[in-house]
Amino acid sequence: MAKKSAKQIVDSMMANDAFSKFLGIKIISIKKGYCKLSCTIKPNFLNGFGIAHGGITYSVADSALAFASNAHGKKSLSVETTISHTKPLTLNTTFFTEAICINQTKKFGHYNVNVYLKDKKIVALFKGVVFINEEEW
Repeated sequence: MAKKSAKQIVDSMMANDAFSKFLGIKIISIKKGYCKLSCTIKPNFLNGFGIAHGGITYSVADSALAFASNAHGKKSLSVETTISHTKPLTLNTTFFTEAICINQTKKFGHYNVNVYLKDKKIVALFKGVVFINEEEW
């Protein structure tokens, strides 16, 4: 059987990812070790301060990590993630996440995910480590 392309893998993941669909995530670009997504802040994403709940940017960054790491062709799961929020997001703001593999071994992948606005202003910095399973897509 032919190996699946990065796009085929991510399309398959997204088809079964109810949460990413709920968030309204749009896939902009995907290749092995890289993923760019967008998302727009909806009214039900706001917290008690009237700004986007931090879990929204975290969740979209986590999806970017999952898509980028699995695009290599082996099933990968996050084992450690962190995020630092640097700027609040408000209603109807569209933001982007860009996951980039910075190091990969046979068992682990290390990723940086920048969360930013159209003008490239950073709103959060996310780092993730994935465990790379032997199982292929």
